[in-house]
Amino acid sequence: MEVTEWKAVVEGLIFASGDDGITVKQLKNILNITDEMIAHLIEELKYDYERIDRGIMMMESKGVLHLTTKPEHSEFYKKLLETPNSNRMSQAALETLAIIAYRQPITKAEIEELRGVKSDRPLQSLVAKSLIEEIGRKDSVGRPILYGTSKDFLTYFGLTSLEELPSLPDEVSDSSEVNQEADLFFEHFNEELNKNE
Repeated sequence: MEVTEWKAVVEGLIFASGDDGITVKQLKNILNITDEMIAHLIEELKYDYERIDRGIMMMESKGVLHLTTKPEHSEFYKKLLETPNSNRMSQAALETLAIIAYRQPITKAEIEELRGVKSDRPLQSLVAKSLIEEIGRKDSVGRPILYGTSKDFLTYFGLTSLEELPSLPDEVSDSSEVNQEADLFFEHFNEELNKNE
């Protein structure tokens, strides 16, 4: 494979790793190439992203590589969040929000276990909309972030407290019941969303 192809693969792997990012060691293991080659590919990509006509950049923090937007364009990203269309939540975001609302405090891993899929983007979207927030760290291995709903969540849905959430059947025990729980949430809050539009 040529250097340009290796570079494309590295870029794809960093993108696919999402918010978690990927380490140089992981890249080396996946691609089965030398340290020198990995270092060269990363430097090439960083150089490519530094060009003025690129909208993203590569960030390295504590040995973990991420793709992120350029800080000098932040005013435009703020405008995007303020546009009416961005206020509409995807099904994934609604499902994630439902799980957090009923199960808080909860970690990303616990949310993903219930949903059965990665939840980086829905979580990012909900944090950006200030509907959820970090409320601490779980006292377990790695001390993962605990998420909960925010005051804005209550305001957005016209609630005075979490006790006003629609009541649910008895304690749920499996993911199919969690999905039913989320459906109840969607039904109630989609009505609220329609009223607000």
